[in-house]
Amino acid sequence: MVLALFKLLGCLPLGVLHAIGGASGLLVYVCSRRYRHRLRDNLAQAGFDVNAMAMPAAREAGKQALETAWIWLRSPEHLQRAVQWADEAVLKRALDDGRAVMILTPHLGCFEAIAQAYAVRPEARARPMTALFRIPRKVILRPLVEGTRAKENLKLAPADVTGVRLLLRALKRREVVGILPDQVPTRGDGVWVPFFGKPAYTMTLPARLAHSANAIALVLGAERCGSRFRIHVDPLAEPLSGDAERDAASINRGIEKMILRFPVQYLWGYNRYKAPESSKHKPGRATNRAADSA
Repeated sequence: MVLALFKLLGCLPLGVLHAIGGASGLLVYVCSRRYRHRLRDNLAQAGFDVNAMAMPAAREAGKQALETAWIWLRSPEHLQRAVQWADEAVLKRALDDGRAVMILTPHLGCFEAIAQAYAVRPEARARPMTALFRIPRKVILRPLVEGTRAKENLKLAPADVTGVRLLLRALKRREVVGILPDQVPTRGDGVWVPFFGKPAYTMTLPARLAHSANAIALVLGAERCGSRFRIHVDPLAEPLSGDAERDAASINRGIEKMILRFPVQYLWGYNRYKAPESSKHKPGRATNRAADSA
């Protein structure tokens, strides 16, 4: 039933999905007090005009929720026509360097399009991507995610010890790995560093992996532009140092920079500032240490 609904959504024109998703996003914003307050609080924390951006951001979040089906079920040829690489030269320089490449894709725009779009590039035949993903809690959804998301030149690595080993192997082969860097870690694998001026529990895994493999770290965002997507690529402004807090703070600054390119398309309703029970340090202490080392 779920798979049939997913396939049905994937067959609809993207414009129709965006219209339904935008309306659904507004409905959630109006009906869910908790979601509405969190979205508005996060926008205010980042310094944006809340009244001007809150409802458009809710619409964009709804679009993102439905367009995933369209992205996962597209043919390589169709996907190539739908995607434009705005900073292709930056990506090519990184790939031509010969080192492994770490692609960091925050919850911005159609982030699901990035791995799929890379997989159909010519370079992916020799240097496939391995993308980290969280296994769905509902068992019924697992075949859907694993069966439609994985493609030729795109491998999936579960967010567990096995998946980390797969990422390490890919990095050793000087391939490409992809991680969502702004997910809140749940197993203590994080540090408190600023995100738009407020301490956020931030994963250390991307920086540790990239630094250990001497990989090039890039931040990517897929901007939603009507029925097409424009992928932006930014290198990190600072080299990774091996210091967990400094590197996590550097990645957060890179994410902020990318968000500022098209801020209304960030998932502002995501609970980015939550404090998992496994977090070991108080936000103030970690933030001060990160500031001292910057």
